[in-house]
This record gives sequence, C-alpha cells and structure tokens, in this order.
Amino acid sequence: MLALVAGLVMAAPMPTLSQDTTWSLGETDPQPIEVNGGVAYLSPVHLPPPPLTDRPTVRVTFPTLKNAPVLGPKMDKRGHLLLTQLFAQGKAAGNRGDLYDNRDRGHSRLNMKLHPQMTELLYHPVLRDQGVDLGPAVGLLFDVPVIGNSSTALTKGPFARSLPRMILTGMAGGSVGGGADALYQNYVTGQIDVYPSNRDHEAGGQDMFPANTPYYIISQGRSGSDRPHLEALAMILAAFRPATKARLMETGLLAPTVQMVFRRSRDQVDGPADYRTAIAHPTAFPKRGLNLARMVAQANTIRPDDIPPMVRLSVLEEPDAEPGIEMFGDGLSERLFDTPSAIARIWRSHQFTREMVVSAADTSDPNGHPLTFDWVLLRGDARQVTIKPLDDTGASARITLGWQGPQVIAGSPDILSTRVDIAVIANNGVHDSAPAFLSMLLPGHETRYYTPGPDARMRITRLVRTPRDGAKFDPLLFPRMDWADDFTYDGPMRTGWMRSSDLGEQRFDAMGAVKGRKPLYPVIQGADGLPVVLQQTR
Repeated sequence: MLALVAGLVMAAPMPTLSQDTTWSLGETDPQPIEVNGGVAYLSPVHLPPPPLTDRPTVRVTFPTLKNAPVLGPKMDKRGHLLLTQLFAQGKAAGNRGDLYDNRDRGHSRLNMKLHPQMTELLYHPVLRDQGVDLGPAVGLLFDVPVIGNSSTALTKGPFARSLPRMILTGMAGGSVGGGADALYQNYVTGQIDVYPSNRDHEAGGQDMFPANTPYYIISQGRSGSDRPHLEALAMILAAFRPATKARLMETGLLAPTVQMVFRRSRDQVDGPADYRTAIAHPTAFPKRGLNLARMVAQANTIRPDDIPPMVRLSVLEEPDAEPGIEMFGDGLSERLFDTPSAIARIWRSHQFTREMVVSAADTSDPNGHPLTFDWVLLRGDARQVTIKPLDDTGASARITLGWQGPQVIAGSPDILSTRVDIAVIANNGVHDSAPAFLSMLLPGHETRYYTPGPDARMRITRLVRTPRDGAKFDPLLFPRMDWADDFTYDGPMRTGWMRSSDLGEQRFDAMGAVKGRKPLYPVIQGADGLPVVLQQTR
C-alpha cells in the first residue's frame, strides 16, 4: 500500500487547498482548463490566488471532443459489447467530457487505453510540490463529471488508517467529522472517488470506519483493489443516455445515481428487496460481484424525466449527553457529522437506550414524482433497534436504539462491527435512490453492566472505561479514560457513582461533583502519544 509515494510513510496530515499555499503567478481571475489531446493540465493559473479559504471549483472546457471509440481493444465481455453497441446507436453518452483524477502518482491507475474517451487530469510541478495531486480528493472541485482514486494510506504509527477513515476523523484537513462536508460537496458536483479499505476492514478483524456514507466507494483490500471499481464507474458514466447524463449534472444528481446503479447492479443484489438489505450496502465493496453488463443496462434504462432523487436527512429530535455526568472529555461530542445524505453519531452516554426522530421530508424528486421511503436496518442487533415510520410515506421515523455489543457483518461473517447502520431509500415510482445513512458508533472497547431497575427499565450499574485487553478502537474518537465507575441508586433515582482510578476511590454525586466540586476533563496527549482524558480538580 502506498503511503505518500512508493517507499514513504505518511507522517502528518496531507496538505489540502484549505491551507495556505505558496504559488503566486499574479492571476486573480482563474482561467478554465482547455483540454488538449485528451489531457487536462492543471496549473496555478486555473486556481484563485492564495490564501485559499474555500474549495475552488476548477472550470474545464472541451474545445473538441475526442473522436475515439468508447472502449479500447480487446474489451469483449458482455458489458463491454453492450456499451459499445449502445454508443454506436447513439443511445449512450460515452466518456467524452469525463475527467479521471489519479491521486497516487500512478501507483494504482486506471488504464486510459481501455477508456480512450476519458480525459486525464495532470498537475503542474508547483501543485505537485504542494501535494495537491496526492491523497484524498478534498481540495478541488470540478464543473465536469470526475472519477478518481488514491491507493494511499497512513500505514504506520498509532494513528494508522485508510484514507476514508482519515477524512471522517479529521486527519485530511478540517475538524473531526468535517471531512464529510467535503465528501458531500464532491457528491453533488458529480465526483466519485475510490479508496482501498487497507487494514480498516480485514478478514478476522473489525470494521474500523466510524460511519457509512454514499459519497465514495471503498474497495475491499489494498493497492490495486480500487481499479476494478474505477472501471465500473467509467462504464456507468459512459452508459447513461446523453440527455440523462446532462440532466444528472444539471440537477447535481450524477454521483447519487451512479451510486444507485453501482449498488443495484451487483451480482448479490437480485432485485428491489435485496437492494433493501445489508448485502447491497457494505462499508467496503469486494471485486466479487461486479457485473458490468447489469451496470451498463441499468444506467441506460434511466430516462431524463425519471432520474431518482437524492435523499436528504435531518435530525429533528435526539438526546444530548450531559458532559461530566454521562460523557467525559472537553470538546468531545456525540455528533460526528451531519450532512444531507449521511449522519453519524458516537454513543458516549452511559444510557441504555436513546431515541431519535429523523426526517427525509426535505427530499424532492427532480421531476415532481411522489416519493415513498424505506428505512432499513443494515447492521446492528435487530432486537435492540426499532424503526417506526411516522407517516404513510415514511418521510420521517422514530428510531430507538438499545445498547449492544459487537455484531458480525452480513456478507462478511469474519469481520466484526461496533456500528449500527440504517439506510433510507426513496422511490419515485420508477427508480430507487442511492441510500442515505444514519450511523451510530458504539464504544465496544468499554465494559458495561446493565440491570433492570424498579421501573423495569435497564440502567447502568458499572462502567469500565479502560479498554479491554486487545480491544480495537479509534484513539482519535475515543481518547483513553482509565477509570471505572460503580453507580448507586435510591429506588429509581441515580444518586451518583464511586470511581476507581489512579486517584484512588472517589464518590461523585448525581451531578458529577466530588465534595461539591465538578472536575475538569481536559483531553491531552499521553506519554504514548495518544489522546487521554484527565480528571482534574478545579
């Protein structure tokens, strides 16, 4: 697996265009890239002058479209032959006007000879020196369809992780969870990237991703595992009808519709019922099951006036964990991110159950078709999850989650997950939408004991925050807390807890105070370089 370039290990967050850059060529009005000979050459004159505070949108113009076949030689499988036929008949748009962005400096690259209509993005040396061409695609936006990939990862050290986990946990620029906003911007501008799962989703291990999103594709495996999925994306883009593809870009629905086609057309997904199961929406997609013929056929059936919507979610009601009582660590939150098609939470509270009301009512069909919604539990203990739609169309639902331990993943029984995933799928009477996701990450490394109280409700009696031996967890999301709490009650009322830690035994009242004072809980860097929550007396 490549880190930055072959043989190097990424030792720090990669530079992104949200940070100051050093070039200055005097341009105040960025020029569009003029594609020449199948190459889009990006240089500083195509970007605003630094400092760059917002993500710039690069304009790309095609003075002449490439007069080339839609596929290269020896592409003779069923899907290839179908696409070639549809393009020859004028029923498929092809890849003329599509951009390919390789972000690992050729380490794992789409074979452009097999997709001769595709335009490759190349970078000026000044931009390469800044790392603009390397790693996750969270810097630039483009006004044309884009597929990209990067077989890079943080491969060593206590924070080792794949690019998708880097993005969602704030190691690719921005705050923890802030990378999801950049992913969503990609999504609605027509860009989909493929990143290998690396060691975050391996057989015999644990799914280490904090959330599921429809904003990219994670390939199961390491370097090279992304290429088959890139091939599939290129063919899906080529297979759309010309008018459909133009309408998808116009409405910001190209990437969501590509995601639907990609998921709906895999071998494991036989029909609409299977599309509403976990097998259609894994965190990481294996090569097995890619069906190019089905993908081409599915994409080509979509008419401009039947394109599916993009599900837009919002949280209407949810609990707030009380700092210093239910959760500890200054600056920590149970909200990882809120984006229209993916919402993620982290369960920090000691409560046994939590309830949320989530709405998809902001979803609209681009052609005014009436919509219905399905809410599907993809992973988690079904005995501890209740989803109750609140109206006939399913536009909103009340979701009740109960505390639960790690679960095996459907389709990957050798991988454990400490996450609950719920998908929301809209249907406009013709096509399903891409899924939107609500994810809840639980601290499976903690040891918790719950028993029924006098009112028969489950309540916590003991919570050991110190990680169990061998337990896997993300130290960026779950800083160490080396203590154990034993809770006390008077009837149904919690009166406080007894804490055992390096400070000895301390009695806390119900408001989290020790001898009338509430401690502070700063998050600092421990001796091992990892974040740790300290308890400090005021």
